[in-house]
Amino acid sequence: MAGSKIRFSFHSRVLLLVLTMSWLLVGTFMVFQYRREKAFKEQLLDCELQMHNRRILDDISRGVSIDSIIGHIGSPLDNLRISLIDNAGNVIFDNNDSTPFPSGDHNSRPEVIEARKSGIGHSVSRYSVSDNCSYFYSAMRGDDGIVIRSAAPYTHSLQEVLKADSSILWIMIAFAIVLSLASYVASHKISLSIRRLNLFAEKAEKGERIYNDEAFPHDELGSIASHIVRLYIQRDEQHREALRQEKDKIRLKKQLTNNINHELKTPVASILVCLELLRDHPEMLSEEKKRELNDRIFANAQRLNSLLKDVAAITRMDEGEEMIEKAPVDLVELVNDVVAEERLRTSMNITVDMPQLKINGNRQLLESIFRNLIDNAISYSGGSEIVIKADNEGNFTVSDNGCGVPDEHLPHIFERFYRIDKGRSRAAGGTGLGLSIVRNAVGIHGSDISVTNDGGLQFRFRLH
Repeated sequence: MAGSKIRFSFHSRVLLLVLTMSWLLVGTFMVFQYRREKAFKEQLLDCELQMHNRRILDDISRGVSIDSIIGHIGSPLDNLRISLIDNAGNVIFDNNDSTPFPSGDHNSRPEVIEARKSGIGHSVSRYSVSDNCSYFYSAMRGDDGIVIRSAAPYTHSLQEVLKADSSILWIMIAFAIVLSLASYVASHKISLSIRRLNLFAEKAEKGERIYNDEAFPHDELGSIASHIVRLYIQRDEQHREALRQEKDKIRLKKQLTNNINHELKTPVASILVCLELLRDHPEMLSEEKKRELNDRIFANAQRLNSLLKDVAAITRMDEGEEMIEKAPVDLVELVNDVVAEERLRTSMNITVDMPQLKINGNRQLLESIFRNLIDNAISYSGGSEIVIKADNEGNFTVSDNGCGVPDEHLPHIFERFYRIDKGRSRAAGGTGLGLSIVRNAVGIHGSDISVTNDGGLQFRFRLH
């Protein structure tokens, strides 16, 4: 789209930056090395030509003719051209007979200017108009001001001599390629962690469920990214669990409120009916009927009282374990006290078989465990015996020899207000909260409770 900004990925930006720096470094080194090698070889050729220049000047100073010198000295390269230039810049000798004799002021030539200043000078690959050829020039000034200049044709062979060694260039190119590949692998690993972190951030922003099912690279960034994801997942799971628990609490509270309203209606209605009869028609009621009505009022009032106590216990346990105070409790003494009270209201035989046990717990809740289990057996089992056993590890069983319950009801008997036979349960005075209180009380003391049909009901739990 016109005017849109092209966005490169982190991987592309890092790779492009590393490649640019790598090839820039290699290119700079190649240029530097090429120039250094070329300058070095130019100096070698210039030194060799200057040696010939020095020998020629020495022979001339001894009176040897230039033609004789040229004929016997030889040359370092083929077709070497030698010229003598006087102080005025005129060429007074040139051994190249195949071209017109050079004319003009040669004092303007770079190598001649340099030779007159410092004694020697050279010039690389300058074109000669006189013979239509390029030369490498080396010039040297004599004591009398005459400049001798040796010119080697700048042919392919000479270019090969002056060309820098290319092996170092290929080595540097290979190094740059290896560095580029290494940069690609490294930037890919780094960008992999960043891409996955970016995907994680997008999902977290949208509130999507995140799973730690993609492994990060085994490096520092990958380790940090993996740690961040794990911490977020743990925090998210804790948050979801807290929300779930909060929803469960709200649901249970609503359910409890609805059930309480329902459970209150029956005893309240019964009490109201009895009171209305006693208030409006006392003359029509016999003494026996009045006693019956009073007994019914008392029984329903007791049921209301039990219901309120059980609701208070359930509510207190719902507030959380941290709200419940604990202290050292002698379980043998506690169980014997509860059993002694329960024996006063039943003809069932209650047997206790347990070693000396002490735990850190809440006495009231511990009492409610055994009291409700015994009350449940007395009210509903129809049996003749209740047995309470425990071992040295605090593993308890509370069983009766009654009729038990159908297996399909076993998974639900710990639910609040759950009744197998609603009419029979209410007639027995139960609130429907007893076994729920038992389960919560056992849970607050760090365990769970189970139940089986074994010639009656058998409850198993651990207190430690």
